[in-house]
Amino acid sequence: MISLIGQDRIQLAQTLATVGVPSTQLKMRAQQIWHWVYVRGVTSFDEMLNLSKALRIELSKTCSVALPEIVKEQVSVDGTRKWLLRFPADGPDRPTPVEVETVYIPEIERGTLCVSSQVGCSLTCTFCHTGTQKMVRNLDAGEILSQVLLARRRLGDYPDAEEDLEIIAPLSGRKVSNVVMMGMGEPLFNFENVKQALLIALDDEACGFSRRRVTLSTSGVLPAIDRTAEEIRCMLAISLHAVNDELRDELVPINRKYPIAELLDACRRYPETANCRRITFEYVMLKDVNDSLEEARALVNLLQGIPAKVNLIPFNPWPESKYECSSKKQIVRFANYLMEQGFESPVRTPRGRDIFAACGQLKSVSEKTVTLK
Repeated sequence: MISLIGQDRIQLAQTLATVGVPSTQLKMRAQQIWHWVYVRGVTSFDEMLNLSKALRIELSKTCSVALPEIVKEQVSVDGTRKWLLRFPADGPDRPTPVEVETVYIPEIERGTLCVSSQVGCSLTCTFCHTGTQKMVRNLDAGEILSQVLLARRRLGDYPDAEEDLEIIAPLSGRKVSNVVMMGMGEPLFNFENVKQALLIALDDEACGFSRRRVTLSTSGVLPAIDRTAEEIRCMLAISLHAVNDELRDELVPINRKYPIAELLDACRRYPETANCRRITFEYVMLKDVNDSLEEARALVNLLQGIPAKVNLIPFNPWPESKYECSSKKQIVRFANYLMEQGFESPVRTPRGRDIFAACGQLKSVSEKTVTLK
């Protein structure tokens, strides 16, 4: 089956042509389906009542607007929700189903959806649970975007959707107001698919998210950072976590290829090119590893000249991890120093730790299938 989710308008029109839609109707029919999928959130051609019955039947033979299967839904004591989603096998290149995790974090004024871009991860960051899962494959644009559509439907963001009255969500407006590419995988190692998914998410005639409410987090894939600024123009977050190359080589191994100085040069270019106010730097607080005041001073020096915010992330433990979270007292000292130097430095409140939904804890059981010849 051909999933229409994630196809851009040109691809959608081309698909419709293959099922016999006349060329004079392609643009209109593509726009109708686009509206049903992204604005109304439908998951069946039967619901697209302004399409002829004959066209709906024909589309259902070869195409799909179905969302992934929810294998498991967990709800934290703090209201955070984690879905284990299964994407089906799809032809010889994808002989087995794969699973990823998607997390919804509700707050009073916003609801943030943490979206995965890959099954597994190739980066092996030593403090991250996802890094212990081998890379299986990239998600395509539809699989990335369908995480957003599923969450919006499940949470009652679409007209006629069944809302779960027990969901903790923002007091007003959209349940899913913010999207962050901070789930499983390195988004910039899957640039084209992430780009296509986010451009649809940002499209005013599709999901309609504001650019200030869509953030892509990267460990520092330099060639793609400039492309992100030029071609996506969303907010950017950098997983920094260290102030010198020796330590970052250990914590974030991609630093061996793209060291800190080169990464920060790309960050200095980003705000003007992408027309965004500032960059967020993520800094996980590891006891006796990167949390001294000397390192806070070094961080301030590194970020000079970059409009920046620093998110301090208390380390979220996972089985067999060798790290411990910095003490609350030390995190506060680190944050206060950054604020004294003019950098906004909120300490991220751990969410969903009890269901392994917190930052750095995501992992699925999918494994790469090797075909023997």
